[in-house]
Amino acid sequence: MNTVFPATYSTLCPEALAILITEKYGFDSTCRLLVRGVGDTYLVEAPGARFILRIYRRSHRSFSNIRAEVELLQALKQENIAVADPIPDNNGNLIQAIQAIEGERHAVLFRYAEGQALKVLNENQLLNFGREMARFHNVSSTVVIGGERWKLDNDSMFIKPLQMLEPFFAEDPEGFNWLKQAAGKAMNELSGLPADAFSSGYCHFDFLPKNVHFKGDAVTFFDFDFMGYGWLVNDLMSFRQHFILDVYLGRTTKEAANKDFATFLRGYREYREISDAELEAIPYLGLGFWLFYMGFHTTHDQFYAFIQPGHLSTLIRLFQHITATYWPVAVP
Repeated sequence: MNTVFPATYSTLCPEALAILITEKYGFDSTCRLLVRGVGDTYLVEAPGARFILRIYRRSHRSFSNIRAEVELLQALKQENIAVADPIPDNNGNLIQAIQAIEGERHAVLFRYAEGQALKVLNENQLLNFGREMARFHNVSSTVVIGGERWKLDNDSMFIKPLQMLEPFFAEDPEGFNWLKQAAGKAMNELSGLPADAFSSGYCHFDFLPKNVHFKGDAVTFFDFDFMGYGWLVNDLMSFRQHFILDVYLGRTTKEAANKDFATFLRGYREYREISDAELEAIPYLGLGFWLFYMGFHTTHDQFYAFIQPGHLSTLIRLFQHITATYWPVAVP
């Protein structure tokens, strides 16, 4: 008889993981849990080096999903793009299989992204952010990788998230109706733009400050857990959301935010073109960005607080501000 009660999600022991790292990678280390989530994140410290160990949650990331992430990062590192790349073990394996209580989970050891996350960037940091994103897109627009990732399109960014969210708006049907109307307008505006002016490829799709480290003016990208295939302008859009939030929360002015984004864009254009049509899409794709992550929140227990009525009402007010401030014609 099995004496261990079944689990759907367990937290793996840091001490046992340190032993596993010694066995697989051949160096002694300490291991400490940092964050539980879609991928539980551990800090691994060895003599003279630090790493990040990501243990993926089996209900949310398949081996094929992880393989695609790892292959993209390998391709980026090969072209000297500044990313926290995966580290091979002594046998050359990049993905480890671990038998947890809930079943097989997978782990990847990543190089540590030196530096720190910054919310306010100077001119050189903004320029370097733009340059490195463009260089990343030059690779991600042409690379062919195995594994499966989702497509970033109307279905994944608007239609499915609305279906997932509707039950959570039971106490606020008016707010949900406004959200549906705004999503409909966004999709309509996007459909009117010339699709042949848009570049496609693998997107990071979460270029908020928490996923970018600066050491001085040098930038490193990490946490590609939500990478997907779609219009590359989605990455510029996700970075733009940082400025929009700062304006909304009173941390900066709209004029200052626009100036900083223009500086970032100047750096981007040193290495890659971006069309006017792509830039016109950013306000409407922004709503799809928020809906995508709201839909994801309905699937993950860590984020249930974000889909409670009070928080959803706060988000609706944010979206109403965004449409009134950044869309040519606001949704009533």
